[in-house]
Amino acid sequence: MQVSRRIEGGLPVVLGVGVFAASAVPVDQAGGMTSPVFVATAAAAGVAAWFARRSWWPLALLGAVCYVWLVMWPPLMVASYYAGTTLRGARGVTIYLGGTAVAFGASVIVGDLIGGRREMVTATGANVALMAMALVGLPFMYGLWTRAKRDVLAAARERADRLEREQVMRAEQARAQERARIAREMHDVVAHRVSLMVLHAGALEVRAADEPTARTASMIGGIGREALANLRELLGVLRSNQQPAELSPQPTLADLDRLLDQSRALGISVRRHDHGEPRALGSTVERTAYRVVQEALTNVHKHARDAHTDVHVRFLNGTLQVEVLNRGSANETEHALPGAGWGLAGLRERVELLGGSLQAGPRQEGGYGVTAAIPVRATA
Repeated sequence: MQVSRRIEGGLPVVLGVGVFAASAVPVDQAGGMTSPVFVATAAAAGVAAWFARRSWWPLALLGAVCYVWLVMWPPLMVASYYAGTTLRGARGVTIYLGGTAVAFGASVIVGDLIGGRREMVTATGANVALMAMALVGLPFMYGLWTRAKRDVLAAARERADRLEREQVMRAEQARAQERARIAREMHDVVAHRVSLMVLHAGALEVRAADEPTARTASMIGGIGREALANLRELLGVLRSNQQPAELSPQPTLADLDRLLDQSRALGISVRRHDHGEPRALGSTVERTAYRVVQEALTNVHKHARDAHTDVHVRFLNGTLQVEVLNRGSANETEHALPGAGWGLAGLRERVELLGGSLQAGPRQEGGYGVTAAIPVRATA
């Protein structure tokens, strides 16, 4: 890309030097012209060709004068090409071709007056036709062809850009429709079922015959209301097309004890162990660590509700390690709840996005373990 730009930027210089070199070779020097004047005129033609991309009219005027005066042909040829690439209206084409016709007519008159070789070159009919075709006709036609090719390429590029924009718009529209459909399904099915759970928990709390049952019902209702709040935030994100919906603060390690208390209230024996010197980490790191513990405890609830569980949080040098270990349950089959199996897979993706790693599997001494190592440099 940079090489092509350099080549394109150097073309005006090459064109100017080429016009100067070709113009410095005289076709006819009759009329008492001295060499310094001829060279100076050729240099002026080269400078005009150098800036022809910006404005080619000075080169065309200089080319007409130089052809009539000195039979200096390169400026007129280059100007004819640029005229073909830029002139679009019939008026401009007529003016330019009429001007060149006047220049050739004047060169015929000058050739007749000077005579000799000059007359043979510029005043004979065959040579006039040949020079007009070579210096004006062919370069002008080549310029028209170049412009037509550029127009076709520009139209194709514009069409491709328009099709790409339309494709992006269709993809965005399809994505928005799918998000809206998912939001409707979640609202109509999940939110409705969780709302019923909260209502039944509230009714159980009111009608409970003993205090432990009332406390359990109250806790279930609180968890359900928190789930509904999180679900509403998620639905807001799904329905938002312009910008993310406003969300409440996401849980971090500061909320870990509350999560463990909820599990203890449901009958799971959970102990937390902190290792190393606790310190503030990035919100993304702490949120990911919280989700690791949350998912691991959810699996304990599903598959081993009577298993003793230990949660280890290790503040290592450059790494936060979170480990959730349980000792197994004697009634895993009895207590097991159905699951889709996507929890740990999604959790592994979340950890790996931060450059960390997650291992999960049965332990040799029995039970199950989930260990995540998260680099603390992945802050947000």
